[in-house]
Amino acid sequence: MKKYIYILILFFCSVSFSNDELARQYEYADKLFNDQNYFEAITEFKRLSFFDEKNVYAYESNYKIGIAYKYGGFYDNSVFYLSHAIRTTENIDERIQAEFQIVRCNILRKTTDRALQLLSQMEKDSVYSNHQNEIHYWKGWSYMISDRWDSAAESFANISDDHELKILSEQVSNDKYSVTFARVISYILPGAGQFYTGNYLSGLMSLAWNVLWGYLTINSFIENRAFDGVAIGSLLWLRFYRGNIQNAEKLAVQKNIEIANTALLYLMENYRGEKP
Repeated sequence: MKKYIYILILFFCSVSFSNDELARQYEYADKLFNDQNYFEAITEFKRLSFFDEKNVYAYESNYKIGIAYKYGGFYDNSVFYLSHAIRTTENIDERIQAEFQIVRCNILRKTTDRALQLLSQMEKDSVYSNHQNEIHYWKGWSYMISDRWDSAAESFANISDDHELKILSEQVSNDKYSVTFARVISYILPGAGQFYTGNYLSGLMSLAWNVLWGYLTINSFIENRAFDGVAIGSLLWLRFYRGNIQNAEKLAVQKNIEIANTALLYLMENYRGEKP
């Protein structure tokens, strides 16, 4: 009888010791995480998960591994562990927390269509009824990263008409050039598209070359040099005419990229609100 009592005592002591060890391991890993030693924290949380047979720390370990990978720029790994964290909890708040982090990872890795899909699903789910502003906020970020500034402005307007990011998105949208307009006016008047985007030297050169080769083409026909007119017109004038249109489109696209990148740089360096 005494033998069985000793065995039971040893069993409960070993369980207690094991739990204490898990707690100390969690505290150690968590300290590394809070000190921003993310890759060391990943190793220690994985060690904790290996010995945590009852999944006492399953959510915390997977969630913080996911966040640590996110800070390291390993977004695919981050999504993997955050998804695993969701599967290891029945707590709604923890699930929501991890799902928003997955959305943010998708924004950062520029899979914004996936981010928007997840946010649209959340928007229809009553579980997220108290998180609508957060949904609109990350939708706005998704649209900004994917260069859809009009849609971003609409999303932020759902939070507030004077939201800082709504005003910024509208400004970027207004500042951007219309590629279609640059192309159309270049059809009408060579060089006009370049003038529209502020590239005056390029516009003058394009206009001058088109006027020159147009004059030579027309003059060849007037002087009954049809072969010269066809050769000059097809080989030179049309070449410069098409090049003028393509150049105007290219310049408008480049200007728009510069405008968008300037706005994104401002957000990265100066925006004090929450970022992905």
